[in-house]
Formats: sequence, structure tokens, C-alpha cells
Amino acid sequence: MFMAGVVNLIGRGGQRVAERLLGWNRGTIRKGQAELESGPCADRRKGRSGRPSVTQRLPELDDDIRAIVEPMSQTDPTFRSTRVYTPLTVREVHRRLKESGGYGRNELPCRRTIGTRMAELGYQPRKVRKCRPLKKIPETDAIFDAVHRANAEADADSACIRLSLDTKAAVLIGPFSRGGYNRSDTKALDHDFDPERKLLPFGVLLPVSGESFLWFSKSKVTADFMVDRLEEIWPRLASQYGATKLLINVDNGPECSGRRTQWLKRLVAFSEREQVEVTLAYYPPYHSKYNPVERLWGVLENHWRGELLESVQKTLGLARSMTYRQSAPTVVKLVRKVYRNGATVQKKAMQAIEEKLDRARGLEDWSIRIVPGPQMG
Repeated sequence: MFMAGVVNLIGRGGQRVAERLLGWNRGTIRKGQAELESGPCADRRKGRSGRPSVTQRLPELDDDIRAIVEPMSQTDPTFRSTRVYTPLTVREVHRRLKESGGYGRNELPCRRTIGTRMAELGYQPRKVRKCRPLKKIPETDAIFDAVHRANAEADADSACIRLSLDTKAAVLIGPFSRGGYNRSDTKALDHDFDPERKLLPFGVLLPVSGESFLWFSKSKVTADFMVDRLEEIWPRLASQYGATKLLINVDNGPECSGRRTQWLKRLVAFSEREQVEVTLAYYPPYHSKYNPVERLWGVLENHWRGELLESVQKTLGLARSMTYRQSAPTVVKLVRKVYRNGATVQKKAMQAIEEKLDRARGLEDWSIRIVPGPQMG
């Protein structure tokens, strides 16, 4: 409108003069003159036209896709990529959405749109040969069904917190290439025969919120180490979420298996002291890549790839600067305490502990529930 007012002051031929001397567009000048005569007109730019996006029309679509794909998703066990792979095809996801009954006949978008949404959510619908499990035991399918059912019930229960915990391979401190490309000027060594120090990472992830906790140990990550870390963060989690139940997703590692006596003893004591119901939901053997915390390790490995982990301080600093689902770890600590390896419980004492464990029939080693009773002496 300002441009139109100037041109009107010039008079006859004002549009041509303004275009030549001032570089103004004559179409814009005409629009301004029309607004001067009849008032501002509606904005007819193409960016403000067209039908709404699928996420605007169906705000629950992303959550429904996650509910179908997430339980079947797996991370790359080599940690060379942060992608999440799923064996479900787009056609299968579309079929399950249709059968869920939550969408009308013509309301659900086409398969191509579903595939686009899956890609934007970070899911790659493909089978990766290097990610296939090496072995499969007869109980694998039943274990997966139990895990998925327990996870769904825990996520739907506001009084329950679901944690995923695991340890990662030892990190060698020193100027080692670790199979990546160095981004600094320091020359990396192509061997790791004499590392200055080894750190064992241990992580806890809340799959629903994405909140994470990281510790680095100079000694073995034992059953006592794991439960000590759980006891360290539980007061904060209990006050934040008001939880009275705890579900732990874990793989069948030697220090946290369903038959590890020290692990079970410490968890029973924790349950009775905090008066919280604890459920252990194990993933099948050779399928640890389905454990949600493995995705945290993939992000960490890709975050510090190309960096030389020459000191403990630098290693912890890189861990603190990592972000998973747009949030940094809540806790990153170095544990200096040395834990004794091989702690066990005597057979007679273990019989009393077993009476407090509710093992699922047929899956005794894979689904365990601890209901708090009177505190142990």
C-alpha cells in the first residue's frame, strides 16, 4: 500500500517510473492500488491453501504406528547406525491399522503415506542380515509374547515405571582409532594392546519418556553394581512419577539372569525396603538388540565416533553432550568403587528368596514378579 501511494503521487506513468528507478514490481504495485481502493484483500498464497496434513487430520496416527512397530523393532548390534529396523512391512502395518477399528472406511491414508510416516518416525521397514539372531530357542516366541504383553500393561499403568538396563562392551581409554575416522589432528593408533584404562558403561533408559542415566565403572559391572545404581535413582523416579510398581526390561546377561542368586537377593531386598512391586521381563537369548537401551548405546557410539577417547574426563564429557530423543542424560557418573566379582547366595538362604518370587509357568527364567512383603532381617 505504501508503494501504491508513492506511485499515485507520481501520477500518469508512475508504475513504469517506479519499476525503472526503484526496482519495484508492477504486480505488487497493482495489488497495493487495489487494496487502497477496496481495503486489504485475503492472503491467497499457495502456502496457506490445500488440505491439512495427515498428522492434522489424524493426530493419533503416529502413536498407533509406534504401538505396532515399536515392539518388533531392533537396533543395529554393530552400532554403526542409529537406525531402528523392523521386520514389519508397510503393507502389514497398514493392515493392522485397518483391523484395529480406530479408523473409518475412507479415513486411513494409503500405504505410501504410512511408509512416509514410518520413515519420519525413524523406522526402517526392512530385514537386515547382520541383525538376524544367531540362534533361536524353542521358547523364543513365547518369551517375546510375554515381554510385549508386560510392556504394554506397564506403559498403560500410571503407577508403573518401565526401565530398560544393560551394560556395554568395555571402552578402552587411549589414542585408539576404534574402527572409525579421527576428526582431530592427533595420530590414532591402529592397535589397542596396552590401553591406559578400561571403563565399563552401564545405562538405564525409560523407553516411554526417553530419559537416560549413564555410569562408567572401573571394575566389573556386577549384580551389586546394577542394584546399587537402581537404588541411587529410585527416590527421584518414585517422587517424580509416584510409582509403586517397577518393570525392568533386561537381557539374559550372566550378572542379571533369572537364576543369578545375588541379583535376585538384592532385588527382593530392594522391593521390600521400598515397598515396590518389581517385575523382570527378559528378552530371549541372542535377541538383546530388541532391548530399548541398546538404542541408547547406538546413539552414544555414533556420537563419539571419530573422537579419540584419550582420558576419562573426555569420555564422560562426550557422554554428557550426547542427546537421545532431544534430551541429554540425566546422570553421567564415574563409579570408583571396586565391586567383588562372583558373589553368590547359599542354597539354604536362596530357598527363602525363591519363596518370594512368582515365576511364570513355562517361562520361569524369563518372567519373574516380586511382590513386596515384610522387610528382610
